[in-house]
Parts: sequence; C-alpha cells; structure tokens
Amino acid sequence: MAMHNPAHPGEMIHEMLPDLNIKIAEMARRLRFSREMLSRVINCRAPVSPDLAVRLERAGLSTARFWLALQMNYDLWQAEHREQPDVDRLVAA
Repeated sequence: MAMHNPAHPGEMIHEMLPDLNIKIAEMARRLRFSREMLSRVINCRAPVSPDLAVRLERAGLSTARFWLALQMNYDLWQAEHREQPDVDRLVAA
C-alpha cells in the first residue's frame, strides 16, 4: 500500500511545544543544541539528525529510532515524488 505524504518530523516537535510548555530557545538550551538549527528542523527546513534524535530520546521524547524512522519516511517519500533520471538496471531482470 502506497504511503501518503508523511509529515516532516519537525512538525511533530512543533506540535509538542505547547504541551511541554516550552519555547524553541529553551528546548534548544535543554537539548544542548543550536537554537538556529532546532528552529530549522521545527520549521521543516532541515532534517532530524542522528545527534538530535539521540538528544530527543534522552530528553524523554520517544526513541532515537522513532525520530530517524520519521525522517527516513519523509525523505524517501520526497525522493520518490521528485523527478528522477532514467537509470540502467545493474542486474539481469
């Protein structure tokens, strides 16, 4: 079954902010992560990196594998729906 356009993981982090009663700058400080980079992730302009995924897990926000799986699903869907060049098969059909 084909997957629909998955949300960028930054959207999920953004949705968590009110429930956590925290602003981006404070979250970045607590994660020991650049505020600018966290803002880029939350605004869907940068991917969740393995380092950020581990920090989110250590902060109690699910697991690193969860965050990286969300990012991979998003990236793969984006790649599959971009124009791609024709490629030659490398093995016999």
